[in-house]
Amino acid sequence: MEKKKLTIFVVRNDDEPTRKVVVSTLWLKLAGGLFAATALAVLAGIVDYTGLLAQSIENKRLRVENAQLLKQFQIVEGKVTALENGLERVKTFTTKLRLITNLDQEDRSLQLAMGAAPQANASVQEYDQPMEKRPTVQEFEAGDMNEAQKSMVDEQSGELAVTAGKDYRTLAIRIDRAIQDTQLREQSVLDLWETLSERQSLLASTPNIRPAKGWYSSKFGYRVSPFTGKPSMHAGLDIAASLGSPVYAPGDAMVSYTGFDDGYGKLITLDHGYGITTRFGHLSQIYVQVGQKVSRWDVVGSVGSTGRSTSPHLHYEVRLNDVPRNPHLYILEE
Repeated sequence: MEKKKLTIFVVRNDDEPTRKVVVSTLWLKLAGGLFAATALAVLAGIVDYTGLLAQSIENKRLRVENAQLLKQFQIVEGKVTALENGLERVKTFTTKLRLITNLDQEDRSLQLAMGAAPQANASVQEYDQPMEKRPTVQEFEAGDMNEAQKSMVDEQSGELAVTAGKDYRTLAIRIDRAIQDTQLREQSVLDLWETLSERQSLLASTPNIRPAKGWYSSKFGYRVSPFTGKPSMHAGLDIAASLGSPVYAPGDAMVSYTGFDDGYGKLITLDHGYGITTRFGHLSQIYVQVGQKVSRWDVVGSVGSTGRSTSPHLHYEVRLNDVPRNPHLYILEE
């Protein structure tokens, strides 16, 4: 069977002879198919490139938007954290007020005990430890710090995820909880205010401020005595301060004792009523007399190093019915 062919005559306007081109229809079909496939591939490439370009533009827009959302989220999270910290301080403050004013229980001595209380016939260490064995300010601050470590977020890639446990759902729960806590704290404070309004005298006489400006160099509780090497009770707080610094009355009281003790050195005892007394030892000067009435923030003496002491500091005690209690529990500013 003879193959079909296509004859094409090429006629020119000049004197050149007419040319004849004979092409097989099979080759013509193959050329047409190849051209169509090439055109289709080029068109598909153009469409795909256009889609990728649009997606790239959208991704850039999303990365910018995610970066902005991330910054806004971090700002909101910081505000929620500050709110939670504020609520915690209010809660602590309210709890201390309830404890020192005996709002929750009649057995005040049990509520006011923080840490160990002296046992029967146990030796009580009334004095402080040598300065060279005291921890530094940095060590005290490091012990109280509790900083959360945050991981980095890849903002360039548009990542919106934050550290574990810190996403939008968690933040929403924290906000709801903070709102509920705020309502509870508000009602608690209102109830507390109504009760305290009736107990102004008790509140005014309760020792609730730090009696000297300085840093704590020795805590309340049982420890190995640096003088005897045996376990004993340190009945108060040691506040390191410069020589001659003022010592303030922590609440309204009457001066019940002034004098010198071999251990305490120059000593002042204030009677605040309600079974509460405070002691101030190692003073360099005493500015009050027995029987004198003092108010909170009145200067009663100055920091010294008299008695059994190695450096200037104030030994401060709070006693309830002559039993030492942790002064930290009374100090509302902390």
